Amino acid sequence: QQKEKKKKKTSENNLLNRRLKLDYEEITPCLKDVTLVWEKMLSTPGRSKTKIDMETIHSAVGRGVPRHHRGEIWKFLAEQYHLKHQFPSKQQPKDTPYKELLKQLTSQQHAILIDLGRTFPTHPYFSAQLGAGQLSLYNILKAYSLLDPEVGYCQGLSFVAGVLLLHMTEEDAFKMLKFLMFDMGLRKQYRPNMTILQIQMYQLSRLLHDYHRDLYNHLEEHEIGPSLYAAPWFLTMFASQFPLGFVARVFDMLFLQGSEVIFKVALSLLGSHKPLILQHENLETIVDFIKNTLPNLGLVQMEKTINQVFEMDIAKQLQAYEVEYHVLQDELIDSSLNDNQRMDKLEKANISLRKQNFDLLEELQVANGKIQNLEATVEFLLNNECKLKQSILTLELERKALLQTVKDLRTQTGD
Repeated sequence: QQKEKKKKKTSENNLLNRRLKLDYEEITPCLKDVTLVWEKMLSTPGRSKTKIDMETIHSAVGRGVPRHHRGEIWKFLAEQYHLKHQFPSKQQPKDTPYKELLKQLTSQQHAILIDLGRTFPTHPYFSAQLGAGQLSLYNILKAYSLLDPEVGYCQGLSFVAGVLLLHMTEEDAFKMLKFLMFDMGLRKQYRPNMTILQIQMYQLSRLLHDYHRDLYNHLEEHEIGPSLYAAPWFLTMFASQFPLGFVARVFDMLFLQGSEVIFKVALSLLGSHKPLILQHENLETIVDFIKNTLPNLGLVQMEKTINQVFEMDIAKQLQAYEVEYHVLQDELIDSSLNDNQRMDKLEKANISLRKQNFDLLEELQVANGKIQNLEATVEFLLNNECKLKQSILTLELERKALLQTVKDLRTQTGD
């Protein structure tokens, strides 16, 4: 009886915790028929090994994700990603079990502890100092800092881990953090040198120039680059400034499409609030509006933003602007060199190109050799095939003749 009571108490606590965690307002209310579509997909027999049509998944995410299934749906989207990408990216971490990582000590402890109280400070699950929420969050961040020593712990990560933790168990949240960082490509922006973040700010600026030239000009005029307002958007997936219902939708798309989503959301947010931003006429009020007012402009506006994101495709532009950024950096370095240094650099580049050329020539010769071998093999096989076809034809004729002989013999015997 004591055991039963204990079991009942644990179950009640879990339910209470679950309610506490999911305490946020939805921005895309999930209708019953969509919930049924999700429940059907989640209960697919042998789910983790069954590929599901991508259009069906894309359409379901677009129509909404039921809050009480959201954690399970994120895990399902991660499974689908792995089924479609059988070969993991080269940068996969060691597969150390979560419980093993928790037994170790991290040099990042101080930085993590400082940020615990700043992560969702008003959310009931995280607000109690070193309560259940903060302790679970600490465990995830500590384990990740040990799993990925190059990144360790970076400000912003606590919000990403926090959003995951609100929708699933601690260990699952750790697995999904690992998935977002390594498979979905978020990891690169948290590296200590922050170079990728600088590239992302440049890419966002160029996208603004493409899609909203008037807004781009207005911000340029007041010397406002994306790093003044968008860095926290990228480092926390919008979680440090926007309502949780909106952030949850961003994560739905992040699990579906990867890190490109952050650019789309940023671009859509700025574009759909353009008239209001253009009204402000100095640096302080513009930045204050984008950082503090824009995130609280209501659910209708946010749903509009999310819907726009589903229609956008900016992959080619992002690639082009990354290359452009590197070219500009190289030009900057070049312009700061004197003539001797420039000649030296060109000479080294020339030697390197010659070597590459020589290596490629060798590879080409090897490849040509292989092609000739393959062509000879193909010719040999074709000849063989021809001979075999001839043999089959001869055998068929012999078979027919034998069958005819048997038939004739039977006729004679019958007579």
